[in-house]
Amino acid sequence: MSKSDLLLELYSNLSTTGALAFSSKALVNKMLSYTDIAHASLVVELGGGDGSITQGIIDRLSPEGELLVFEINKSFCDSMKKQFPQSNITIICDSAENIDKYLAGRKADYIVSSLPFIILPKDVTDSILSKSRDSLAPKGKMVIMTYSYHLKKLFKRFFSHMEVKFTFRNLPPAFVMICH
Repeated sequence: MSKSDLLLELYSNLSTTGALAFSSKALVNKMLSYTDIAHASLVVELGGGDGSITQGIIDRLSPEGELLVFEINKSFCDSMKKQFPQSNITIICDSAENIDKYLAGRKADYIVSSLPFIILPKDVTDSILSKSRDSLAPKGKMVIMTYSYHLKKLFKRFFSHMEVKFTFRNLPPAFVMICH
């Protein structure tokens, strides 16, 4: 899928993508700087989109590491399956609400999310955050990209520790929330 087709898909589905543009390389680097993906066994990405964050994770992932990417948009899933055919990468065309079904008791070292929590229904958001928290390894972290600082209150309901960072080097500027 070309970049223009991806942009058309992005704008055609604002209610599920929640983004005005794809994540910048600076934002991806900022998000992943709070992880040690090179030593992770299992990483989960929620909201694969165009694959820009996915690529950043893969660039850091060891050959023994595994990445599960959740994306509900079929066009994005199809594109990512072609873009990332590696055997340790699984593109899951399903809601992040079902993370527990795919992990089947395994625990993730990191969960990286760009989901639009600000526009998701409350019950969906609560389900995703609760299941994500429960799916983390004891020293695991969830790194969330959001455009709203006010979501900090929401995330604090599910995670006992949290750091908030900010980057202007994205359109629009974004917050990175590190939860554990």
